[in-house]
Amino acid sequence: MNFTLFDTAIGACGIVWSARGLRGVQLPEANEVATRVRVTKRFPAAVEAPPPDSIQSVIDGIVALLAGEPRDLRDVVIDDDGTPDFNKRVYAIARAIPPGQTLTYGEIAERLGDKLLARAVGTALGENPCPIVMPCHRVLAASGRTGGFSAPGGVDTKLKLLTIEGAQPGGPTLFDRLPLAKRA
Repeated sequence: MNFTLFDTAIGACGIVWSARGLRGVQLPEANEVATRVRVTKRFPAAVEAPPPDSIQSVIDGIVALLAGEPRDLRDVVIDDDGTPDFNKRVYAIARAIPPGQTLTYGEIAERLGDKLLARAVGTALGENPCPIVMPCHRVLAASGRTGGFSAPGGVDTKLKLLTIEGAQPGGPTLFDRLPLAKRA
C-alpha cells in the first residue's frame, strides 16, 4: 500500500491505495503533519509515494468536488478486501447519491429491505474508509437532521461538505424527490 497527501479547499487530505484500488481517504486534521500521522496510524503498512495516474485522477476529482464542482466519483475502483458484505451494500447505495443530494439512514435501510437496519447503516457509514468517494456525509438522520459524522471535525465537517455541494440539511432528501410510485 502507498499513500500521499494533497491540498484541497478544506485542508490537506490523504489518500491510500493498493494495486487493486483505493483503500482509504483521510479528511483534514488540524494540519498536514496531523493528517500524515492519522494516515499512518490507520494504514501502518502504507508507504508515502507519488500517486500513479489512476490515483492522481481520483485526487483531482476530490479536489474539484471540495472546490464546489459537482463531480461523480462512482467509477473510482475501491479495494474493499476485508470489508463486511453489509457495509459493501451500504456503501454502494451511498455512492449512488449525487452531489447536492441526500438520503437518510432509514431510506438506505429501506433500500436494503428492512427499515429497522437504520442504526446498522449508521454504524457501517461510521466505518467508511473512503469518505468523499463513498459520500457518507450525504446521509442524514430522520427528518433531515445531520446525524453523526466520524471524520475529523465531526458534524461541522459534514455540514461544510454538504454546504460545498449545495445540499440543505433539513430539506428534502433524494427519496423525497422521487415520484410516489417509485418510493417503494
